[in-house]
Amino acid sequence: MTNAPQKPKARLPRGLADRGAGDAAATARMLDAIAKTYRLYGFEPVETPLIEYSDALGKFLPDQDRPNEGVFSFQDDDEQWLSLRYDLTAPLARYVAENYEALPKPYRSYRAGYVFRNEKPGPGRFRQFMQFDADTVGAASPAADAEMCMMLADTLEAVGIKRGDYVVKVNNRKVLDGVMEAVGLGGEDKAGQRVAVLRAIDKLDRLGFAGVRALLGAGRKDESGDYTRGAGLGLEAIEHVIAFIRQPIHEEPTSFPPGPGDGLRRRTVQADYEANLDAWGRRVAGTAAEQGIKDLRQMGRLFDAAGYSDRIEITAEVVRGLEYYTGPVYEAELTFEVPNDQGQPVRLGSVAGGGRYDGLVARFLGQPVPATGFSIGVSRLLAALKATNSPLVGGAGTAGPVVVLVMDGDRIADYQRLTATLRNAGIRAEMYLGASGMKAQMKYADRRGSPCVVIQGSDERERGSVQIKDLIEGARAAGSMATRAEYASARPAQFEAPEADMVARVREVLGAHGLGGGAT
Repeated sequence: MTNAPQKPKARLPRGLADRGAGDAAATARMLDAIAKTYRLYGFEPVETPLIEYSDALGKFLPDQDRPNEGVFSFQDDDEQWLSLRYDLTAPLARYVAENYEALPKPYRSYRAGYVFRNEKPGPGRFRQFMQFDADTVGAASPAADAEMCMMLADTLEAVGIKRGDYVVKVNNRKVLDGVMEAVGLGGEDKAGQRVAVLRAIDKLDRLGFAGVRALLGAGRKDESGDYTRGAGLGLEAIEHVIAFIRQPIHEEPTSFPPGPGDGLRRRTVQADYEANLDAWGRRVAGTAAEQGIKDLRQMGRLFDAAGYSDRIEITAEVVRGLEYYTGPVYEAELTFEVPNDQGQPVRLGSVAGGGRYDGLVARFLGQPVPATGFSIGVSRLLAALKATNSPLVGGAGTAGPVVVLVMDGDRIADYQRLTATLRNAGIRAEMYLGASGMKAQMKYADRRGSPCVVIQGSDERERGSVQIKDLIEGARAAGSMATRAEYASARPAQFEAPEADMVARVREVLGAHGLGGGAT
């Protein structure tokens, strides 16, 4: 007696997510709006593969013997280690280095795609997610960083985030390096400790000052019981870092309204930039931070000149956890609250971030290659747009196809011809391919979100006509009828039309529901 083979269980691995038609369509519309903004700034698309040589991903790999910690890796038949990309920046650096002589400099590009993290999944933490990046390679001026911040602000507004509902925060890693130098963390031998400090500060929004203090010191145990080892700073050094990130660099003046376009307000904000950066400079005087403060001062003047001072602020809070940043770093944060699954108000926080990474391309070429750019978290931004009922990701434009019902299986060629006629006219349409009767076919069309169906029985065929049933209007009419029998007798929103007029009459139905004459 042999055992029957065990059926595999249909289950999704932890840290991954499926997307249905609605989410996929909403994401596509959002990506299109983002790309339009990037193109407006003169950026061009480029694509890189999901798999790179592991050594191209650089410092994410902790050792040669286990190169899959943090990334998903495998060994090729030639014993070379390959990895799924961790982000879109390291592959861009490889692409630019490989094609350096052929590319214009500065090289302005954008790309969208999935990235992969071999990390413990949890709420809001996935092993696969999509990013949409924009980068300028070959421009060392802080003006390139300032332009990135301004484009990030314009991108958020292009997808429907209102001015006042977000802020782009800016800092400089050179300043942070100066702070760490001041607490005794200068030099290559302290590189690991510096990264731990940066990652601790990067968690300020999520953990608050108490959580950051713990991670700057011995470490912290989270709600699940997992322990994260801290940076190991002494009490005096911890308080110096905390005092630095507490210090405001850009305070909104309370005597002026928060609306955009107020020249007097912008001049006041510019004065804040200058005065606060002076105070910041005194705290880190005599360290490597002085150039960083000079860069921030220039960026602040550019924000003011272009009218972005009401949307971009310079603050000590932003650090960005990745090790390859070398200069200005920036992050877009949403400032409004939305209810979570328990109905409690929460802030979605950061939806995008980036910075300057002058050493990443240089790894391949052995010569300085300045670069700056940012990455938008597509899933997080989509969640924000859903929470604000943005029309960009709402129900508009998500109607299903026109469905041609099959009333006689022996005449399927006739129904295929009707379907082809609709498609040739640019109308999204499908022929029912199941084996069920009319009732089940109508139910199928309802579940597909079809605006209307086309019906042709033997009587209509003899007359050279079709029946067109407006499902949207029919559903409205059904609500006003007392009985099912009354509904069946009245056949609301259903009419007959000559075959030759089918396309025109279907367009009328679609147009009546704001579908522009075609189901999209």
